Amino acid sequence: MEILKKYFHLTETQERQFAALGNLYPEWNAKINVISRKDIDNLYEHHILHSMAIAKVINFQPGSTVMDIGTGGGFPGIPLAILFPDVHFTLIDSIGKKIRVAQEVATAIGLKNVEIKQLRAEEEKGKYDFIVSRAVMPLGDLKKLIQKNISKTQRNAMPNGLIVLKGGELQAEIFPFRNIVEVQDIYTLMPEEFFKTKKVIYLPL
Repeated sequence: MEILKKYFHLTETQERQFAALGNLYPEWNAKINVISRKDIDNLYEHHILHSMAIAKVINFQPGSTVMDIGTGGGFPGIPLAILFPDVHFTLIDSIGKKIRVAQEVATAIGLKNVEIKQLRAEEEKGKYDFIVSRAVMPLGDLKKLIQKNISKTQRNAMPNGLIVLKGGELQAEIFPFRNIVEVQDIYTLMPEEFFKTKKVIYLPL
């Protein structure tokens, strides 16, 4: 929990909500595996803070709409929804038991700005300012899938688009978008060893 406060100024409500995740995720993960068993001890750094890296790249304006595609147990959507209480988040995943974990966690901490749905991305018809995701598929495939969901209304300093968390070698994946894509090394924003190979990729659409 302390690692979050190292990089973010949190309100009392946010501190309380983030603190509660430390009990909720291990409890639920024991029943429904949404985080690798050996990685649950690194919940705050590897999952929560990693999700929050998106907030180092964009400050979503109040009233913005964001969809988290392939949210699993709620990453990056739930940490971002805690950080941006005036932004509406829709979290989708095709796997019902994972969605159940996200829903139970969101309800337990009193998140009012999230809607959680079990469905495939192809089935989602809503329009959003931004689509966020954590390494669910190659950038080109993801762009094809969610292009239809990007709203034409602009509310933020950055044009609407896709923001994804990825790691490793990405040159080939981002090459087709090299003239417009923006790549931010998370390690330069939050210098923790785990983030050395992690990046936030922004693709305006």
